[in-house]
Amino acid sequence: MRPIAILSLCLLTACSGAPLHDLFARPRTPAPVAVDPDLPPPPPEGAATVEEFDTTSQADRDAALAPVAQAASLGFTVATLGSPTEPGFWLRTPLVTQVAEGRVEYQGRSLNLELRPSGGDAGSGSQLSLAAMRLLDAPLTGLIEIEVFRR
Repeated sequence: MRPIAILSLCLLTACSGAPLHDLFARPRTPAPVAVDPDLPPPPPEGAATVEEFDTTSQADRDAALAPVAQAASLGFTVATLGSPTEPGFWLRTPLVTQVAEGRVEYQGRSLNLELRPSGGDAGSGSQLSLAAMRLLDAPLTGLIEIEVFRR
């Protein structure tokens, strides 16, 4: 019985493409994530309210609302609330393939933010940061249609 179990384990490992020693290795600790000094701080441990999760300052909000020169429209997307633990003003969308400066418009309001690629298929929808949703006065629990611009 033991040889069959070992053979089954070897075959299963071969199908997964992982070396056999990886099955018995200790889990690796993730590499520390570099913190961008320009980003607002992450929410505090145990954050429970919208205000606690939105760590943007008034200066951050003013910069996000500042008028900008013309930008090229990338099109429309339907967005929902992204991870509230990721601080700042950003849109994760399939409309870009690399990080870029951008702007979104929603019901007559305009906001500068960072465009982040989602890796999704075109038309798969987008995620908008909590701070951006709040500044646009968008419903946090809804789906909103926004126009996306690249600066």
